[in-house]
Amino acid sequence: MQFQITEIQFDFEDDWENLHPNVLDKEDQQQVVTDTLGQIWEADDEDDLVDEITCATGWCIKSIDYRHVLSSL
Repeated sequence: MQFQITEIQFDFEDDWENLHPNVLDKEDQQQVVTDTLGQIWEADDEDDLVDEITCATGWCIKSIDYRHVLSSL
């Protein structure tokens, strides 16, 4: 299935951030969000979608909204 991300919130305050507080500043955090919004992701289900985005960005997801993209034949 294909999913288009409409809203997403990452956990930029996870353990990595606590160990290295200057890893991502607010501008860089916003860029991660901007780069993810609107993209089409291929995944089996919502859990797989979260795993795919987490793997691609390196950040865990707090919340996510998406829409299913219907393929035209």
